[in-house]
Amino acid sequence: MMSSPDAITHRLPDQLRANLRLVFVGTAASTRSAAVGHYYAHPGNRFWRALHEAAITPRRYQPDEFAALLALGIGFTDLSKSGAGMDHEIARQSFDVAGFRAKIEKYRPKTIAFTSKKAASLFYNRSTSAIALGQQPSVSDFPDVFVLSSPSGAASGTWTLQPWRDLAEWIGRQ
Repeated sequence: MMSSPDAITHRLPDQLRANLRLVFVGTAASTRSAAVGHYYAHPGNRFWRALHEAAITPRRYQPDEFAALLALGIGFTDLSKSGAGMDHEIARQSFDVAGFRAKIEKYRPKTIAFTSKKAASLFYNRSTSAIALGQQPSVSDFPDVFVLSSPSGAASGTWTLQPWRDLAEWIGRQ
């Protein structure tokens, strides 16, 4: 018998420390990521390939190497640390924007990158249609913010590497 995504007990730990150059922020772990304990673990997810193709990382990392990115100044978190599955399967109340803001204020990364318009829409409390890809307007006393096209295989129709390249160029200048 299959369990529902919210019944999965293993969640992804934050990969955060002070003064990271970049933190990737997703909505929640996918069912696959929650099951194996690695960020962006589904074989159809473009995340790891995009990181390398955009020149954010020097080589293509595998999902089970996510913790090694801390050495490159790159961290990970999600807006929901208790939900798992596709965005529409995650209970709205499991998204903790205030908790996310507190983490960012504590660790003070230079740049954050939402890995989907959905994640950014939850943060900004706006509809996804009101969210543009790329660098966002500055928010007082908050790191620089980028919104990336979702690397999820479910978002193939809207995929573009360009916001990822723009992010790589931006962090390269920091």
